[in-house]
Amino acid sequence: MDRIARRIRVTGIVQGVGFRPFVWRLAQELKLAGWVRNDAEGVEIAAEGAQAEVETLLHRLRAEAPPLARIDTVHAETLKPAGLIGFCIAGSGGNSVTGATTAIGPDVALCADCLAELFDPAGRRWRHAFITCTHCGPRYTVTRALPYDRPQTSLAPFPLCPDCAIEYGSPANRRFHAETTCCPLCGPHLSLVDAHGEAIAGDPIAETLRLLLSGAIVAIKGLGGFHLACDARNAEAVAHLRWRKNREAKPFAVMAANVASLAPYAGSSLQEQALLESRERPVVLLRTRPAGASALPGVAPGLLWLGAMLPTTPIHFLLFHEAAGRPGGSEWLATSQDLLLVMTSANPGDEPIVRTGAEARTRLAGIADAILDHDRDIVCRCDDSVLRTQGQSTQFIRRSRGYSSAAIPLPHAGPSVLAFGAHLKSSICVTRGSEAFLSPHIGDLDNAATCDFFDETLERMLDLLEVKPDVVAHDLHPDYYSTRAAIAFAARHGLPSVAVAHHHAHIAAVCAEHGRRAPLLGLALDGVGLGPDGAAWGGELLSVLGAHCQRLGHLRPLPLPGGDRAAREPWRMAAAVLHEQGRQAEIGARFPGAAAATLVTMLERNINCPRTSSMGRVFDAAAGLLGLCTHMQYEAQAAILLEQAATRHIERQGWPPALDGGWIISRAGQLDLLPVLAQLEGESDIDLQAARFHATLVAALAEWVGQAAQSSGLSTVAFGGGCFFNALLFAGLRQSLEQRGMIVLAPTSLSPGDAGIALGQAWVAIESLES
Repeated sequence: MDRIARRIRVTGIVQGVGFRPFVWRLAQELKLAGWVRNDAEGVEIAAEGAQAEVETLLHRLRAEAPPLARIDTVHAETLKPAGLIGFCIAGSGGNSVTGATTAIGPDVALCADCLAELFDPAGRRWRHAFITCTHCGPRYTVTRALPYDRPQTSLAPFPLCPDCAIEYGSPANRRFHAETTCCPLCGPHLSLVDAHGEAIAGDPIAETLRLLLSGAIVAIKGLGGFHLACDARNAEAVAHLRWRKNREAKPFAVMAANVASLAPYAGSSLQEQALLESRERPVVLLRTRPAGASALPGVAPGLLWLGAMLPTTPIHFLLFHEAAGRPGGSEWLATSQDLLLVMTSANPGDEPIVRTGAEARTRLAGIADAILDHDRDIVCRCDDSVLRTQGQSTQFIRRSRGYSSAAIPLPHAGPSVLAFGAHLKSSICVTRGSEAFLSPHIGDLDNAATCDFFDETLERMLDLLEVKPDVVAHDLHPDYYSTRAAIAFAARHGLPSVAVAHHHAHIAAVCAEHGRRAPLLGLALDGVGLGPDGAAWGGELLSVLGAHCQRLGHLRPLPLPGGDRAAREPWRMAAAVLHEQGRQAEIGARFPGAAAATLVTMLERNINCPRTSSMGRVFDAAAGLLGLCTHMQYEAQAAILLEQAATRHIERQGWPPALDGGWIISRAGQLDLLPVLAQLEGESDIDLQAARFHATLVAALAEWVGQAAQSSGLSTVAFGGGCFFNALLFAGLRQSLEQRGMIVLAPTSLSPGDAGIALGQAWVAIESLES
């Protein structure tokens, strides 16, 4: 029998997911000799044996890869057989000369096998808070460097005990080369301290539950940072958390033991249940039941949607297990459980999420009554991901834990770009070859701590991916921290930099995700972004081809009385609309107070009233005119309440017809929505008016885009911008345009909001270098 040899290179997410043990088992079954090892490029395999068996190995590497693996490429090089005997897992190779081409796997929830073991009273990992195996547990947040080996993780200080070492070295064991494996003897340990840092005696899990049920607020260490937790059914505890965190109205997320436990509070489709139970364990927006809203006062005040998630870490599961009475076995997880916890990010003052116990004791002083900590370091912060369903598709509101380490494939390889993203909902993008990597959620770059986190994240991404950028990309706005950081980075490293207009980047991000290199229309609808003309844009109809972008039209600009303050006080935008209609006399009557008179003067004299074409401010104006929201307590509150009012009517009576003459499209391509805004007032059926506004808005935008498609010959349109979080707008406009025969592209792997801007910047930079 002829013996052949192959050197095989596998790239993708192939480290920390049980890939080497998988290769070892295949080699044993196929009677192949050689070795497998990790290195900075992925996994390298030397295989010798009969030709049929080697070819079978190559096929099965893709076809039967472990569940957490993602295979990007399998490349085989023919070698001269060296007479190798046996097959082994070799030590990891060093850094690649050409740089890394592998990636770290995401942090994922416990697998079914580990859950069964966790709740087995006879097992040695009974209630072990750090149980994991090759199929589950932390990856991204515990890794310091590649290759992914235990010495490169935050498990390095915890040498394996003899029993764990046997499992680690046993090919038949699911912990074979599981780098995060440990047990109560050799692994990390929990600790519970009070607000003064004094240890609380007793079992940390039992005492944490006791505190939560007594109304206390406890900081609990998770995968990518701490959560602040309290009993979601205890209105007083929720109110205390709001007061201490200075979070007056913004909704909290809740954690339940399982989907059945959420049923009294919120409904869920099969699609939503699959998201909740997925290994990524995101927060999923569910429709609140009427009884659920009254049972959870203060959790999501006044909202139709409840953010919910299921346990991710063993610590979370143990809290629910304790509440269930510590039953043996995992059958209890199939039944509804009473315990429901608020789980909100421990990020006081909108700063980054707390990562260490020392941080928790200082930054959460006065907020948390106790801290449930442990001695396994969180290497990098990573907040919870948040998703919602849009029809049959899924929409990211925040793409972070469980998803952020996964690459977004690009249609072709190109130069490495470091894109610094936007100012709000900041994220960073690094491209490497034909892949784009987006950072976890960073936040708004409004404070020093978040800017420091931005810098920390940038350095970590470049180090882990072993990328030396060829070009830097950033926003047009010269005053953004991200812009200044990008220009400084480019200067330090002697790199060219590319400034990308905000709304061009929104549409370019969709092009990158969908691999679109042909011209298309782009509809960019958001709150604000600097346009190339120096004005505040936000309602833009564009023609986009790679690095080229042409403005075909925009919304009629409205004044922003008081500048940025108008974006926080919808009554100001309502007053601006009344002024534009020549109805200044109504402003004082509809919005009583001294400020109204001052505002009228500002509008009449054009004092501090810059104009904007923002769609976000149109939503604010509509909410203000209907009296739904005059002063926002959190971002987009006015638009959310407006959408909810419309949803209530549409669910009862269906979509109303659009208002005849509710909009005007000029020959220059300007869409004027003043006619529909003129019909809004806060005395009659507000829900009907909100629904009619949405129906008219969808019809107006569809006609606007349709006219541009006809005149340009372009039949594909991309949606971008935070206004597409509005489910009525997104679904209604998509359906209307598709009925006109158009193709609609929308983000699916990233948020339509500013968190996706960095990918669009990177795409424009790549295209500009290649054009």
